[in-house]
Amino acid sequence: MKLTHIEVIAIDIPLKQNFGGSTYNVLKRSTVITRLRTEEGLTSNVYNGDNRAHAGEIARLMKDTLFPLIKGMDIFSYERIWEVLFSLTTAQGDRKVLLEAISALDCAIWDLIGKALGKSVRELLGGYRQSLPIISIGGYYMPGKKLSDYAKEMQSYQKAGMAGCKFKVGGLTAEEDAKRVAAARRAVGDDFMLCVDANRGWTAQEAIRFARLIEPLNIAWFEEPCLWYDDAAMMARVRQSTLIPITAGQSEINCQAVRRLVDAGAVDYVNYDVSEGGGVTDWRRVAALCATAGLQMAHHEEAQIASHLLAAVPHGTYAECFAHPDRDPIWQQMWVNRPKVKNGHIQVNPGPGFDIELDEKMIKKYRIN
Repeated sequence: MKLTHIEVIAIDIPLKQNFGGSTYNVLKRSTVITRLRTEEGLTSNVYNGDNRAHAGEIARLMKDTLFPLIKGMDIFSYERIWEVLFSLTTAQGDRKVLLEAISALDCAIWDLIGKALGKSVRELLGGYRQSLPIISIGGYYMPGKKLSDYAKEMQSYQKAGMAGCKFKVGGLTAEEDAKRVAAARRAVGDDFMLCVDANRGWTAQEAIRFARLIEPLNIAWFEEPCLWYDDAAMMARVRQSTLIPITAGQSEINCQAVRRLVDAGAVDYVNYDVSEGGGVTDWRRVAALCATAGLQMAHHEEAQIASHLLAAVPHGTYAECFAHPDRDPIWQQMWVNRPKVKNGHIQVNPGPGFDIELDEKMIKKYRIN
């Protein structure tokens, strides 16, 4: 099953409004579609990531630099393929963009392995369950948004069948953000999962103050509470100061970086992103590390991939999506065989590989390469 050809398509879709968090803006939805082909004619169909600045660069890197190194290699030699690609990383290079390109190729290879064997990636990785809970990301900061608007937003996710919401915080003072979270909790009751995500927005002291304010609100986890430059040490302080579980990992790009969080005692959940780290091959290492350490696995976005991974292992938890109709046109429209969300759960597509079907008309309209 040797690799013979690649097509990479970079996608940019403008959004109707800014869906930003505490430390960033989101004005478009970007992704990279990878179609690898084997000599037998099997073709992958996977999309990865949301790099709004470098989708085109990632596509060029994959086609012009990475694929020539693995052309002719067997898809079942995925560890060797990963090693060849990872050897390009250097201390001076742009490792983040390179790892995203490696991840897209690696996920496409796992899609091909599943298609070759007639098994879903969920089955290949362990097949622990066939469905899992799913939550929406929300609570965005927008001009003029009132507490009543946050309440209505949470209720809309509840009506959409979501099990809960990951609510954006970290852009205001601890007291102001606590009021927003309290309004969200009042709107949906205690049965609706509510977690908070500061996107590395606060110092440890600010995060601890905020955590103590929201502890009575039945918060499932507090994600990336602390500033990036010393986050492991600061998160460990926050974790020791609150009963709310701490989550991080989406900003890490390899398994050793996740080990740093584990060694620091900084996390209860690890939401390593397969599309920003080293693909499925490296995600398996992180999953094994977390299982050994007694930590739970979540995943940053990417439900088309994450549902297979999290459903495969006993310590997988929640998939994430964007239930707001304007936030993610790929989730809402381009992924045409997306399973429906029902009673807070999403079924994992049962077909071979990742079993992803995409709208070719949308691809043609929004491709940038």
